[in-house]
Amino acid sequence: MARQRADSRKARKEVGDIPIPQDIADSICSCGGVEGLIESLPADDSIERMQRWYQACADPVRLKILSLLMVRPLCVCVIKAVLQMADSKLSYHLNILKKAGMIEGEQQGYYIIYNLTDQARVFLERERERLSSL
Repeated sequence: MARQRADSRKARKEVGDIPIPQDIADSICSCGGVEGLIESLPADDSIERMQRWYQACADPVRLKILSLLMVRPLCVCVIKAVLQMADSKLSYHLNILKKAGMIEGEQQGYYIIYNLTDQARVFLERERERLSSL
């Protein structure tokens, strides 16, 4: 047991002030070191957008709304009938999806017709595809 500990200490390297295993240190060096990792991060605005979208998708009701809107644009009355929920609760969920930039509403007479944004449609199609391959 003591030999294993000594061997694992030998196989460690320092990156900055942090000791890490040798194989990890080697892989970090192959991608440009810590600076390369930092450069590979998405821009902060992209991270914030991802956060809003994943938070919006974190509720089963909102996922159902998005799934319905993948089929076709719908008015609130149809979404309400399918999900069987109160106006105020549905309005709350639609507002979160709108703020996330996943849906948009267009006034048509007395009705607002909700539709997925193009970016949300692409995102949801990719997510469905990714999940079906698991």
